[in-house]
Amino acid sequence: MNESNAYLRTKVMTASPAELRLLLLDGAIKFANQAREGLGRKDYEQSFNGFTSCRNIILELINGIRPENDPELAEKVRGLYLFIYQELVESSFDKDIPRLDKAIELIAYERETWALLMEKLGKEDAAHPAMRPAMGGGTVPAGPHAMPGSGSVHGLAGGLAEDGGHTPLSIQA
Repeated sequence: MNESNAYLRTKVMTASPAELRLLLLDGAIKFANQAREGLGRKDYEQSFNGFTSCRNIILELINGIRPENDPELAEKVRGLYLFIYQELVESSFDKDIPRLDKAIELIAYERETWALLMEKLGKEDAAHPAMRPAMGGGTVPAGPHAMPGSGSVHGLAGGLAEDGGHTPLSIQA
């Protein structure tokens, strides 16, 4: 195993669920771009491999959605990922680079949104000492303001706690 693979393996094994989601989104973007490059060069093996890996990641994200706390939000996120998946399938069959570009744009937007959420929660964790410990060394809010559906960022982050399953966006390890 080379050094970069060992580093990635360590990064994945020590990541919090939120960090794992970010790594999955990064991987989806990487493989979608690989598919795009393959289509552009008419290297259909590279394109196939990129599309396949990207679709597998999107399926993993879909399967990681937990609707227990906010079924409506979970369904919206599931709908977004299903739309991205459909765009990947159809752009693969049609060899449609502009359609693939739209899927890449959506994945990149989802990645940016998730990164901003993690950043905001990190800042809030530092500002609010009345928080409970969470996986990955951070904290999540305790109490009723932490419930998903309240319209706050806390609602999305509630499932980052060790008790698991409290967010529609949690990822199973």
